[in-house]
Amino acid sequence: MAARMKDRFLNEITPALMQKFSYSTVMQVPKIEKVVINMGVGEAVSNSKVLDAAVEDMRLISGQKPVVTRSKKSIAGFKLRENMPIGVKVTLRGERMYYFLDKLFNVTLPRVRDFRGVSNKAFDGRGNYTLGLKEQLIFPEIEYDKVDKVRGMDVVIVTTAKSDEEARELLTQLGMPFTK
Repeated sequence: MAARMKDRFLNEITPALMQKFSYSTVMQVPKIEKVVINMGVGEAVSNSKVLDAAVEDMRLISGQKPVVTRSKKSIAGFKLRENMPIGVKVTLRGERMYYFLDKLFNVTLPRVRDFRGVSNKAFDGRGNYTLGLKEQLIFPEIEYDKVDKVRGMDVVIVTTAKSDEEARELLTQLGMPFTK
């Protein structure tokens, strides 16, 4: 599955992008560098068992072991001390990245209730795209009965594109379902 997406990128998408943006060499064509999945778990401050469930969900979704993120400074209002675990993240590259993107575009996003496509305004100005998901239940690996609490997550797609227009065209060619 992932190999199919990578082959399509090399054989179909690269020539199309070269023609559209009139690049002089293949090295100028934007590529996807990495995908970062981040899940903030604020409840972990009072209950450390919540973090274990988030780690397990993230491991099932991404196919690799997540890293626990820790707070940088203390905030008394949130009962948060410096260096407390407050989230999990995974950075995907290579085959796992292409596999995850293929699964996200073709299986997961269509499972969202009332799905009409993802926003085409979520680019950061440098060719990176951020997608916020409200629940982890849309992923096929997560069993509904074993979920203790619905948690959202951010999926950041980092590209080598110089502009948002190039990145939008790259993601569209890969099959990202943008709103019309």
